[in-house]
Amino acid sequence: MRETLIILGSGYTARFLFPLAARQYRKVLATSREPEKHLAHLLPEQRLRFDLAQPDTWTSLPDSADILWCFPAVPPDLVRQFGERLNTSPPRLVVLGSTSAYDIGESRDYPPPWIDEAAPIDLSKPRVQGEEYLRKELGAVVLLVAGIYGPGRNPLDWIRKGRVGPSRKYVNLIHVEDLASICLTALERGTSGEVYNVSDGTPKTWKEICEFAQQRWGIMPSTSIADCEPGKRISTGKLTHTLGYEIRHQDLQAELTKIHNP
Repeated sequence: MRETLIILGSGYTARFLFPLAARQYRKVLATSREPEKHLAHLLPEQRLRFDLAQPDTWTSLPDSADILWCFPAVPPDLVRQFGERLNTSPPRLVVLGSTSAYDIGESRDYPPPWIDEAAPIDLSKPRVQGEEYLRKELGAVVLLVAGIYGPGRNPLDWIRKGRVGPSRKYVNLIHVEDLASICLTALERGTSGEVYNVSDGTPKTWKEICEFAQQRWGIMPSTSIADCEPGKRISTGKLTHTLGYEIRHQDLQAELTKIHNP
């Protein structure tokens, strides 16, 4: 059992991660800018106040702890300043990024090609700059994460509210319970400085998802979106073969049925 894990930015994913991490670490600490408000479900000794924009809160983090970074690594200058402090005692560091880091340029190939970790990333994005600093300078393992869904975060609600509609655009998703387990797997055996795509490996088009929602529950899209963007298809070969993680929530229709609230 490892000693201490700090979860920087304890939002949706952290709620599922915390109980799993408590089985592998003697002490798990969660941070928030307002811990009394947002971490009331945890014991006081498990909460830390941390705000990247307020360096005086950085000293609240214990040294020599593993760190799981769960919020966007921006702005890059503050990420660098904080990273220089961490560099005095490099922890095992895993950073949650986004598959939006990949630069697909003006490609309109359809279906879109599979994107693996060798694909170009968009270094004009501040978040990508922050992630790359942490990866190259501190040896962080970067997880490029697809859209997160699960209990309390239902793609069917996105359809109802008009955030998405029936288009040919491909979407990549990952169930929050898989993501929580993948984070711990990366902390345990991820290779320093490596990037791993995180998705369930079964990209769908929004048209497919909308049709299922309509046929299964009569959920009608409230918006119409032109079939212009191809989207991405994220490859998870490195996640499953190199990191050795087996996706448990791969059947999107079955998972939507489990979390659907009429």
